[in-house]
Amino acid sequence: MHLRNLELFCTIAEERSFSKAAAEHDLTQSAVSQAMHQLEDSLGTQLIDRSKRPLVLTTAGQTYVRGLRNVLRQLHRLEQEVATLGEKLSGQLKIGTIYSVGLSYLPDASEEFARLHPEVDVQLAFGTSERVVEMTADGEVDFGLVSFPKNSKSLQSVMWQQEPMRLVCSAEHHFANRTNLALIDLQGTAMVGFERGLTLRKEIDQYLLKAGVTADVRVEFDNADSMIRMIQASRGLGIVPEAAVRRETANGSLKVVGCRGLKMKRPLGIIFRRSGQLSKAASEFGSLLLGRRIEADKRKSGSGKHAAEKHATDTRKNTSVVA
Repeated sequence: MHLRNLELFCTIAEERSFSKAAAEHDLTQSAVSQAMHQLEDSLGTQLIDRSKRPLVLTTAGQTYVRGLRNVLRQLHRLEQEVATLGEKLSGQLKIGTIYSVGLSYLPDASEEFARLHPEVDVQLAFGTSERVVEMTADGEVDFGLVSFPKNSKSLQSVMWQQEPMRLVCSAEHHFANRTNLALIDLQGTAMVGFERGLTLRKEIDQYLLKAGVTADVRVEFDNADSMIRMIQASRGLGIVPEAAVRRETANGSLKVVGCRGLKMKRPLGIIFRRSGQLSKAASEFGSLLLGRRIEADKRKSGSGKHAAEKHATDTRKNTSVVA
């Protein structure tokens, strides 16, 4: 079983297309198809349902890709650790981040990075997506972590992950024990939400409108952490990023409402200046987050307008992303 085939399968799961995976790995579509047949033969099970367009994973394929991504991420970390033995990084690394990403993902990543590179001083600068973009463009931070990343004349972006959005409420809310809620049931229900000027709020409103629901947002915030605190305090309800409420759902102070119509995901990405190069520390931290070398992603996303249009298209495919 070749490592290349495993990486190809992960790309197909993400792109839901043999041709796109072939282009990304600089292979022919026939070679990709043959590699997937070899992988399925070695496992003795079908991973991809080729009868549907775009392609979808079978149940076995979904299980396999979830575990495989973790294995490849661990392999990259091992390679990184071996490669940096005897190579000491030092100095300061400053990362701009939106609140939900900084509070959810960066504590563990920073701890792992400190273990690998204890002499690097990692500092976080929090802000809204607009502020993180500004800090990155002005050189105040080495790179930024934002939702709905876009390319621009001065900034380049690399897609990181698609994060599920969840409907959550306090344990006292009348939806707390619902397991099969429909989106239409939210019509007329008071909610805590993001500020209406934020891209994520616009995407949530548009998603609900397609289901015939007009969001009744009574209180607005510019970050998920404040939303979560208000949902708890007001015994309320809101749609928030999954990772932002892991602690609260684990301890029972918030409940994830089973909502069969909510399949929305928000794209998260890394942004950095087109001019100049990432420092070695910034490159290593970005690669740690991605689970792969960031330099390859920089080259692939460097086509400017095409990559930006692809990102915009991906954000609208809220119901078609393979988890």
